[in-house]
Amino acid sequence: MGQLDWEGMGRDEQIEFLMDEYGEEIKRLIYTYVKDHPAAEDLTQEIFITIYLKLGSFAGKSSIRTWIYSVAINKCKDYLKSWHMRKITVQENIKELLKSSRRGPQDEVIEKLESEQLVDLVLKLAVPYREVILLYYYKHLSIKEVSEILGVSESTVKVRLHREGRS
Repeated sequence: MGQLDWEGMGRDEQIEFLMDEYGEEIKRLIYTYVKDHPAAEDLTQEIFITIYLKLGSFAGKSSIRTWIYSVAINKCKDYLKSWHMRKITVQENIKELLKSSRRGPQDEVIEKLESEQLVDLVLKLAVPYREVILLYYYKHLSIKEVSEILGVSESTVKVRLHREGRS
């Protein structure tokens, strides 16, 4: 996303732009946490309502994308801690999400077994390691962006990426 002229846009225009620009990306991110399509859709709506309400407090210390990811991940973590989520068994449908990010049909056939094994291994990781892997490798965020989103130091992100490979 290039430079956005926030001054020239009204709040409704800003949120509409952000939803168009990041809506699907955020929904996919949320799904990697909650592993439930209807819950991911509901949380996406809640997140953009929160963003709309807090848009005036965005200080520009990070990119708007990083800020939106932070809001989304915090909402996901709150959801995962909730009573509702503790009563739901999750983990099956994430394979569909990761499969949808593949390059093409021939790649899908070639990588199917490998990818399924990889997805299973990633899903077995503890949340701190899983979220770092998803943000860094699947969402292609920099270590600095992952650090800002998760509220941990860059060295912590590097350690988590390094440790996941030794498990």
